[in-house]
Amino acid sequence: MTWDLDFFIVALGVGTIAAAAAIARSIARSRRRRRLFAAPFPPEWEKVLERNVPLVARLPEPLKADLKGLVNVFVAEKNFEGCGGLEMTDEIRVTVAAQACVLLLNRKTRRYPRLISILVYPDAYLARGVQRLGRYWVEGTDVRGGESWPNGAVVVTWDSARRATGDLDDGHNIVLHEFAHQLDQEDGHADGVPVLDQRSSYVAWGRVLGKEFARLQRAVGRGRPTVLDEYGATNEAEFFAVATETFFEKSRQFKEMKPQLYEALKDYYKLDPAEW
Repeated sequence: MTWDLDFFIVALGVGTIAAAAAIARSIARSRRRRRLFAAPFPPEWEKVLERNVPLVARLPEPLKADLKGLVNVFVAEKNFEGCGGLEMTDEIRVTVAAQACVLLLNRKTRRYPRLISILVYPDAYLARGVQRLGRYWVEGTDVRGGESWPNGAVVVTWDSARRATGDLDDGHNIVLHEFAHQLDQEDGHADGVPVLDQRSSYVAWGRVLGKEFARLQRAVGRGRPTVLDEYGATNEAEFFAVATETFFEKSRQFKEMKPQLYEALKDYYKLDPAEW
């Protein structure tokens, strides 16, 4: 009995030490992030934003300042890797980070907590995967421009990332798309339902997005044009990612044609890009 009690005390002590260490790491991380957030934004990075991310010019000044702070943190904390012979540069890092951080503005967020690395290919790449054909799943190789994984990685192509910033009104942005998937996958599931602020919000979210997803599928099936890209009809996860692209890139048209869906995304992102 005495041995059991001693063991319990020791175990409790170890647990307390581990908990204290975790708290200390969290405090240190918060302090480091505050320091990075408040640090001056490098002038050469300013030029990258002006040249490659015209969306930033539309932001109200307070949001623009917050975005630069978020980019400072993102570039410092996330690992960027060049693939397929691409040499990693600050231009690539800042271009991708700025667009990814637009999705974090105005929201209480853990800054893509599952994300460790961003893999950047020069252009479209081949990847092995599994797709469904009728009742069967078939392995194959397909050409991709980006993908998102819940275990710590986002893949984008530099060619697509640059083209996405060139036309702010086409509704296509590979970086916004893949990082919307990261938000969706924060709870471990790619189902078009990101982590919401309140438990009560999930019912309204499911009702609005479920209705609009079904509408898009019907429109695509009948060959009718829609403000949302037809790729959003693939599944609920792709619908959320496509809706996010459209929300930021075709905001006024989106708000006019899909007001309930626009309001749902406005409530989630805490932003109103149609007013920019």
